[in-house]
Amino acid sequence: MAAISYESALSMAQSLSREEQLRLIEELKSRASKDDSSEEPRHSIMELRGLGKEIWQGIDAQEYVNNERASWNG
Repeated sequence: MAAISYESALSMAQSLSREEQLRLIEELKSRASKDDSSEEPRHSIMELRGLGKEIWQGIDAQEYVNNERASWNG
């Protein structure tokens, strides 16, 4: 199938009836959404839950925060 320019395609689409234009829009949307499968899958922030938890083992959270705050005062 030979490639045509956007302008040519638009001109051809404008010559269609309203019903044919709507049908064409739906077909193009369907084809475009199929191409999305090549994109990387979306991830949830929840996938990071527990990541790095071994770093904090044996450290008291409140003591850590107190030490950090104390360091701000110079």
